[in-house]
Amino acid sequence: MMRNEILWIVMLFVNFFSIIFIYKKFGKLGLFIWVPISSILANIQVVLLVNLFGFETTLGNIMYAGGFLVTDILSENYGEEEAKSAVKLGFVSMIVTAVIMKLAVSFVPSTVQAGAENFKSLKMIFDFMPRILFAGLVAYGVSQRHDVWAYKFWKNRFPAKKHIWIRNNFSTLVSQLIDNLIFTTIAFAGVYPVEVLVEIFLVTYVMKVIVATMDTPFVYLASYLKENKSVTEKIIV
Repeated sequence: MMRNEILWIVMLFVNFFSIIFIYKKFGKLGLFIWVPISSILANIQVVLLVNLFGFETTLGNIMYAGGFLVTDILSENYGEEEAKSAVKLGFVSMIVTAVIMKLAVSFVPSTVQAGAENFKSLKMIFDFMPRILFAGLVAYGVSQRHDVWAYKFWKNRFPAKKHIWIRNNFSTLVSQLIDNLIFTTIAFAGVYPVEVLVEIFLVTYVMKVIVATMDTPFVYLASYLKENKSVTEKIIV
């Protein structure tokens, strides 16, 4: 296994265990805090293209999948309305970050060499093309709303704790498919040939499926922590 693959696996588990840690430490409030963290970092990492398992892909998939894990935990432990609120928070945080950073990189940079280089690096990350930003917002809004709805749908049909894997995977895998289809179509249709679009779609979705499948034990763990009152609940004003 090569360096990138090892780092990818490490980052995946750091992400998932960080979510469980912040949930255990701060309860529902911690999950709400994680939503903007994951959405903002995912949009930064999406510009980083790397080779994983022989394919070119972006690094944002893990952080983005962490958002689905958070909404699934909220749906499981606190209900649909709390999960919907988290989705709205993530959506607003993406818009606010994009607007503020767009303004920031619109300043005239310092003539000092180090300052100019730093400015240029940040501009490459945050000077979003309107089409890419729009694609991300639409994909996030639609897919996350579907995930919350689908989780409740499957939970009503398979309410037992042992069936968490059904509602977690059935909701997330379809939601990731919707997200991938919307983002790829809006962001890249007409930019790349059809065969390249198909490759981007398939490779990205496979990576998301791997991440989504591996998050299932963490939904069980969060449910166990809640039942055994191992979670420190903070008041959300």
